Amino acid sequence: MSTTTKPRPAPNGAPGASAPPEANYRVNPEVEAKIDAYIKENPKHWTYLQGMPRDRLERTVVLNEVRQLDRQQRMREGMMERINANPKLKQAYEVLVKDVPEEQREEVMSQIARQTQRAVSRSQGQRQTKGEAVGV
Repeated sequence: MSTTTKPRPAPNGAPGASAPPEANYRVNPEVEAKIDAYIKENPKHWTYLQGMPRDRLERTVVLNEVRQLDRQQRMREGMMERINANPKLKQAYEVLVKDVPEEQREEVMSQIARQTQRAVSRSQGQRQTKGEAVGV
């Protein structure tokens, strides 16, 4: 005997409020361990979350996603300000993205700049760690 569940409609009729019953969610043991550790360290907060009405919980998840998108946008804008402030740097990035469609160029420039910044930070961090270990 098979049972089917009807998806709950979203508040205000928004589409996609609930996942289809056949949705498979990935399980990452490392992430699960972090979640379990957080729950163990914060039992009052976990109890609070469990007591939240589903609508409030869903809206909290969406708020966190909106905040993350806002943060990414601010980071991208900051990176573009730094690129635009240096004409030689801007020219170098424009050469790199010359074959990228016009509407995607700023985003790609920002991505390249972030990757470069991470790589430089990592290599500087490794040099500092090696320097400390050798006593430089």
